[in-house]
Amino acid sequence: MGTADAPAGLSVPGSDATAPGGDPARTRVLRIIARMNVGGPAKHVALLSGRLDPDRYETLLVCGHLGRGEASYEHLAAEHGARVARLGALRPEIAPADDARALVQIRAAMRRFRPEIVHTHTAKAGFLGRLAARLHSPRPIVVHTYHGHVLEHYFGPVKTAVYRGLERSLAHVSDRLVGVSRATVEDLVRLRVADRSKLVHIALGLELDPFLAVGREDAAAVRAELAVGPGDVLATSVGRLVPIKRLDLALRAVAAARAAGAPVVLALAGDGEERAALESLAAELRIAGYVRFLGFRDDAPSLAAAADVALLSSDNEGTPVALIEAAAAGTPAIATRVGGVDEVVVPGAGEIVPPRDVAALAAALRRMAGLEPAARERLGDTARRHVSARFTSERLLGDIDGLYSELVASRAAGRG
Repeated sequence: MGTADAPAGLSVPGSDATAPGGDPARTRVLRIIARMNVGGPAKHVALLSGRLDPDRYETLLVCGHLGRGEASYEHLAAEHGARVARLGALRPEIAPADDARALVQIRAAMRRFRPEIVHTHTAKAGFLGRLAARLHSPRPIVVHTYHGHVLEHYFGPVKTAVYRGLERSLAHVSDRLVGVSRATVEDLVRLRVADRSKLVHIALGLELDPFLAVGREDAAAVRAELAVGPGDVLATSVGRLVPIKRLDLALRAVAAARAAGAPVVLALAGDGEERAALESLAAELRIAGYVRFLGFRDDAPSLAAAADVALLSSDNEGTPVALIEAAAAGTPAIATRVGGVDEVVVPGAGEIVPPRDVAALAAALRRMAGLEPAARERLGDTARRHVSARFTSERLLGDIDGLYSELVASRAAGRG
């Protein structure tokens, strides 16, 4: 079946991705994410959609369009061999008319694909995908993964209360809720989203080989490109330039550390709505010459290896992919104690500080800058050993296979 036969608004170029599965021995999984923008969730779903055992699973990845100014990770799905269907109406912005059309398109995809499992990722896809699954007959097994959550610190009290109420309602139609960090699971229990019995922790798994294998010459080339001298200490922050990342605090901490004599240079890899404000703040703090705004980069392993420290200043996180990848490249971290950070930055692999504390962030930068290079390398070695043992793609695929097998067996027993 070509694109012309696809449900209205569903784009599947060069693919018969919406055709029903032909092999009854394989479990059909419909995976839904709002958009494949640069970030950890897109990497996660690309890997799962393309790399689950093809003899046991048939997977269709459904996604929407990018938001304004976002860069795409959709190519990762192709690299992993995933089949992708793009919904014309599914977008990150809240737009009731478009969202209603997206719901219709998701339901059409379900009728064509006939999934046994619907697995949703990110908030909007979780809402629309789980609602569509609830309306579908026969009702598929429903799984939702929280890559973090927007139930605290993102919005005002009224909007936050509405979102919490929606998530509690959707939990009733979910067979399992997955948190990518233990902290996320604990948050969902504390916020009364669902009973603990319905929640499971499955840590992220990533393709770490490019970061484990990156060479010193690649790192040296990046440092030269960024005009970072041998006496400078390069801190990198990788991710969207959005308010929740609190990069204003990172800039203020760098300014304070430099004022105390620490030769810190900050590189921000990513883009977003906060860029202009951050550039203005760097100028106001008189550190514009020590901050590099890099935009989106396609050399993440080399950039990670070039850094002396990976910096994270967020108010909220699930499990920060950038810190895992930096650790695999042998780079220690300074990060705020949010979400699953302490599952990545273990003792001897960096330093964790309280969130929203510029003084603590600046002091940690000064301490890191004051270390001999060999001492920073030892921290990086500890970080590499930890993440390469815990956050592999093979472990993730095995964990998800185990979850799906358990749910399918339980459904079969219930029907039997």
